[in-house]
Amino acid sequence: MNPSKRGLLLAGVATIIAGAVPQTAFAQQAEPQDDAIVVTGFRKSLSEARNIKKEEVIQKDVIVAEDMAKFPELNLAESLQRLPGVQITREAGEGRRISLRGLGSDFARVQLNGMEVLGNVDSAQDSRGQRTRDRAFDFNIFASELFSRVEVEKTFQAAQNEGGMAGTVGLFTGKPLEYGEGTKGAISLKLGTNEYTKDAQPRIAAMLSQNWDDRFGILLSVAYSKRKTTEQGHNTYNYSKPGAETMQGLVDKGLDISHLSAEQQAKLLSGDLYFADGNRISSWNAEAERLGLTGAVQWKPNDDLLLTLDVLHGQFTTHRNEMHLATRPLASTGSVAFDTAAGAVWPAAFKTPSVINDLAWDDNGYVTMTDVTGTTFGSEHRRSLNKNRFDQIALTGSWDVTDRLTFDGHIGYEKSTYKTPYDDKFYMRAKGNLVANYGADGQSASFEYPNWDPTDATNYAMDDFYYRAFDNSSELREGVANLRYKLNDALTFRAGVAYHRFSQDGIDLFYDGNVNGTRPKTRGTSVADITTVFTNQFGSWLIGDYDLGFAKYNEYHRLEKNKDGSGGALQDIENVYTTSEETISEYAQMDWDSQLFGKRFRGNIGLRGYHTKTHGTGWIQGDSYAYLGTTDVSGSYSGVLPAMNAVLELTPDMLVRFAATQNLNRPGMGSMAAKGSAFKNEDSGEITASRGNPELKPYKDTTLDFAAEYYFGKVGLISASVFHKWIKNFIGNETLEDIPFSETGVPYSTIPGATADTIVSEFNMPVNVPGTKSLTGIELAAQAQFSFLPAPFDNLGAVANFTYVDADEEITGISKTSYNATIYYETDRWGLRGSMSHRSRWYSGRSDSVMSASTRGFEATTYVDASAFYNITDAFQISLNAINLTNEKDTQFWGQNRYLYNQTQSGTTYMAGLSYKF
Repeated sequence: MNPSKRGLLLAGVATIIAGAVPQTAFAQQAEPQDDAIVVTGFRKSLSEARNIKKEEVIQKDVIVAEDMAKFPELNLAESLQRLPGVQITREAGEGRRISLRGLGSDFARVQLNGMEVLGNVDSAQDSRGQRTRDRAFDFNIFASELFSRVEVEKTFQAAQNEGGMAGTVGLFTGKPLEYGEGTKGAISLKLGTNEYTKDAQPRIAAMLSQNWDDRFGILLSVAYSKRKTTEQGHNTYNYSKPGAETMQGLVDKGLDISHLSAEQQAKLLSGDLYFADGNRISSWNAEAERLGLTGAVQWKPNDDLLLTLDVLHGQFTTHRNEMHLATRPLASTGSVAFDTAAGAVWPAAFKTPSVINDLAWDDNGYVTMTDVTGTTFGSEHRRSLNKNRFDQIALTGSWDVTDRLTFDGHIGYEKSTYKTPYDDKFYMRAKGNLVANYGADGQSASFEYPNWDPTDATNYAMDDFYYRAFDNSSELREGVANLRYKLNDALTFRAGVAYHRFSQDGIDLFYDGNVNGTRPKTRGTSVADITTVFTNQFGSWLIGDYDLGFAKYNEYHRLEKNKDGSGGALQDIENVYTTSEETISEYAQMDWDSQLFGKRFRGNIGLRGYHTKTHGTGWIQGDSYAYLGTTDVSGSYSGVLPAMNAVLELTPDMLVRFAATQNLNRPGMGSMAAKGSAFKNEDSGEITASRGNPELKPYKDTTLDFAAEYYFGKVGLISASVFHKWIKNFIGNETLEDIPFSETGVPYSTIPGATADTIVSEFNMPVNVPGTKSLTGIELAAQAQFSFLPAPFDNLGAVANFTYVDADEEITGISKTSYNATIYYETDRWGLRGSMSHRSRWYSGRSDSVMSASTRGFEATTYVDASAFYNITDAFQISLNAINLTNEKDTQFWGQNRYLYNQTQSGTTYMAGLSYKF
């Protein structure tokens, strides 16, 4: 959509909103409102959230807990997706990260009790950003029961710390003075299972609060859960495109193509075909354990002073076992389904070349079907232990010095660590037959293994072990001080200063079978005594048993020579870096609450200045990952961000909002990390080098936002908003040619004999690219209690929203359309709730080339969940939950034709629970 069309869209939607909603308001005014009704449960949650939204000056959506330790959903991300403009990604069927208002998860900032949250993304799959260390927050590290409310700030105000260009998600744990005087408490016990794992999944949460006369209070909460998860399905490693010379060489080595027609042989030998790599069936299995602890101490020595100390500890641990059966040739190209004769170390069956019986391809040369006799397979059993840990302590204070002057602020510290003590591969090979069919369009997958038994150990031979470990940590130190001075009944002046210091470091250790010395004693040997049969929904095959395999070969997880002397020194050490950001910011803001044409008119206008210094060090590595030196780069940037938010109340229940703001988003950690490489071609003498760039400037946006909202009844709300963002400082990769070593930031000592003036023929580094990208979005939302219907239908209610985003193709990570709907029926005694969430196809990368795997993304998904409760007494409740009722497929694709990359299912989870409050 070109700029003129976007402008027309903005103007058109604004006109529709301004014109249509007042008519709706007029129609709704006739609806009777029974103020005697006491709203409880889910309706109470909706009502309280709506009231917070209504009173805010900025554009904000809120979710409030239904009661102590009782959030509306089992997962924070799944709760957030019920809000307009929010989309989520999932792992093993559970919500993980969010995308907000047209921008990916890296652009949505998350705060916990006012402090930015540092989370490390954890995924079993490379295609989902395995071990990614970015600014995105992984919501599954915390149990939802620990939180009293979640707020999503969609527009920016100067009083908010800069950052989070898509918006800011605020998480708030319970506070003792919020729950009234005396002792209050709640305990929740749930037990569930999954249709695939069939395990017992306990989930326990408890909260206890003591409030002494609203002057002093202590609150403690704990949440624990344990469950098995699985994702099962078909996948590929994208593709291989062997050239004509390569294909002819394989035929010369014995690859049998005589069963093919003349046309098929000619096409095969042309070098124009793209073959699916891997042709893999997989199962990502895990046992996940989550523990969360919170504590809050509040002291209110008088009516003017409140001090709050919050502490939180969260840990999320997964023991993973991944099982894969994939095509992995020993003497061919890539990971295609055909092979030539293997070397002498392998059994006789592996020394027979493959026979290609049949193949088919589409108009782009992608092979959609192969029928091969004598395929070489790899059976990979990967086990790993992954430990996510998060700790935060924050002291918050608010002091009303006089009726006009107030001071508030906080100081805090937090640390997030992600450690993988071991990530090992147990690798076997097999010889068999395969028919891999991806459908005429390449977008589905079915595998057959004719005349071959994947569970027969005589078809397998041992390959090797591969040992790995990973370690990352992040730290944040933050201090914020604000003052608020009421000039008169209409104007309030606000100002403040903030200090923010963020740091992150990491190291990855790889010790493969060629270096660790396992291949000489394992490769080609029998596996008859070290395997077990694995079965999932898509097949059965043999996998290695670690206990038996380690015992047989005298092996163990190690990153050094074996005690028996086998193995060499650990060589492959990667991604060694330390990155820090230190920011001092300040703001001044004027809030007003007055009249305009006889209508209440409120808002704020302000400026926020920021001054950021960055510093990064990282290893520079060369051939065979050899350490060559450490780079050390510093950078800085400053700026001023204006913001204006306004609300005009056409009636007490009809609001129109407008915002014009600028905000920023700091660069991704992967781009900023100063680690890199340097190589010298021994034949030509040319030097190439690369590194990350701590000198990157932040993304910066200018946003206009218009919204209209109508409030009715105790729950009812109709809202519509339209927003437009202009974004600059996108990050791309720059290649410089023939520049002196001194201009690269890479130490010239990394290349023996080089000096500062030595010419580097090619240097690569992330840089900010010129130009502006833009996106336009529309959000529609409605919620209502159908109290106008005759009993018993007056207990029905609904919540729904729809989001549309039109963005430049370079902006990825967001679906063009998404919508959510919840229908509920609730009485004082019992209730039912069903929810549906849909997001359309979305891309995580784009390329102009039709067959490039740089184009990738996810197909549309629709998830359906349901829940029910029954109150045995006012204090005692039983509940039922069903998550992913339809067992939705999660499908990833590559290329502009959306060829299948990965398709999995994780099963439906059922959970029954008991809760008691006192």
